[in-house]
Amino acid sequence: REPRSPGSQPPLHFREKLQAANAEDIKSGKLSKELDFVSHHVRTKLDELKRQEVSRLRMLLKAKMDATMEQNVQIDHLGLLKQFEHLDPQNQHTFEARDLELLIQAATKDLENYDAAHHEEFKRYEMLKEHERREYLKSLDEEKRREEEARFQELRQKHKEHPKINVPGSRDQLKEVWEETDGLDPSEFNPKTFFKLHDTNSDGVLDEQELEALFTKELEKVYDPRNEEDDMLEMEEERLRMREHVMKNVDLNQDRLVTLEEFLKSTEKKEFNEAGGWETVDETQVYSEAELQRFEAELAAQEAELGRRAEQLKRQHQDLQEQQVRLDAQKKEYQQAVLHMEQRKTQQGEAPAEELKFQAQAPHAAPAGKMAVQDSWVLS
Repeated sequence: REPRSPGSQPPLHFREKLQAANAEDIKSGKLSKELDFVSHHVRTKLDELKRQEVSRLRMLLKAKMDATMEQNVQIDHLGLLKQFEHLDPQNQHTFEARDLELLIQAATKDLENYDAAHHEEFKRYEMLKEHERREYLKSLDEEKRREEEARFQELRQKHKEHPKINVPGSRDQLKEVWEETDGLDPSEFNPKTFFKLHDTNSDGVLDEQELEALFTKELEKVYDPRNEEDDMLEMEEERLRMREHVMKNVDLNQDRLVTLEEFLKSTEKKEFNEAGGWETVDETQVYSEAELQRFEAELAAQEAELGRRAEQLKRQHQDLQEQQVRLDAQKKEYQQAVLHMEQRKTQQGEAPAEELKFQAQAPHAAPAGKMAVQDSWVLS
């Protein structure tokens, strides 16, 4: 690329290019071609951040490979870095247009997958809740089981006793926000003014967080953290469902942003003025009985695997205990042998020294004509 000049001033800054770009240009990565309009200081900082990210990824890869491979194995870091989709592995030192393009594409993909992953997580949460309820009922006698079932139905009915929930994004729902949150006269409701009031950062669009904030009043009708029958995780799932509903009907280009034009067009639809109610998540079938049975089978398999591992660890623990007993016995034998050797050394040190001495003894009687002389060695 062309060398950067700290003093050069491009004709149009990147921020202005970003504000002028449409959502499709941003999502496709086309905007990345305008990276040259970023100032020298920002580009230098981006270069440093990329080097840090490459270094971090290398450390993660090394730790992963160390845990799964033999030592002294040559690792192709460049090849492994290609599995990460948010940076260009061919250039590991500077942040270029290709990096920005990959970052935008990866972020868009993550956002598209987020809602589906959240719904799946919530489904598993609900199935686990029902599984634990059923298992608890099995542990009770007949009378206690009937009491618990009656209590469960009572709480469920109590949860359903709430004011009407307006359809998210409908006239009734927006007018309620206009009146109760904004404190304005409902007879003077104006969609354009409403949009500008709730475009809190004044960027000309309603993003997902700004949209979800509009549903707070509706959610408060159903969920209260002080009530035993109200599940706050269900409330967050409800908030997500409401936002998806509005996006599906209002976000025409599916860029996860609502422009003023899109918002005003939605108020012209017949559905906007319909006064129907919203079906809450507890009134919908989140999972089927077949899905619950598969989930319970999965739980049973996991429990069996945990039991197998626990038994294996128990046997290993017993083996270690037996090894410790043997080591303790060997240690005791060694200590006794050392003590015995020390005692023998002590006894030898206290005994008097023994020497071999030559001593002549008186001759015994001998046959006549002969002299008998006998010498002997004695210990003294």
